[in-house]
Amino acid sequence: MTILLVILHVIVSLFLIGVVLLQAGKGAEIGASFGSASSHTIFGSRGPGSFLGKLTTGAAIVFMITSFSLAFVGKRGGSSSSVIPKQAEMPAPVTAPAATAKPTAPPESPTPATPAPSAEPAKK
Repeated sequence: MTILLVILHVIVSLFLIGVVLLQAGKGAEIGASFGSASSHTIFGSRGPGSFLGKLTTGAAIVFMITSFSLAFVGKRGGSSSSVIPKQAEMPAPVTAPAATAKPTAPPESPTPATPAPSAEPAKK
């Protein structure tokens, strides 16, 4: 069912792109804006809806229906709520108990060879 919907969706989308590209733009009849005789008709300056306009409307409706159908089928058929796969959880690092650890002595600090100068100024 899903494969059929995807195939229909792709065909309709390609058809819709083609029909839209075949249509003439609204500015194709620039004479209508300057008050030509065709601008005073019942249907306006563009005239009645063309056959390509009706094909575009029908293809757009079928495209929307297949889009909603694919979204509905995709939501029901999926076992997870996210499209991002879950990563495997990393185990917690194992630490040695404190009782078995050997105490280490702090490193000895070197003694300065020269005495540090005093902070008080020398008296004369």
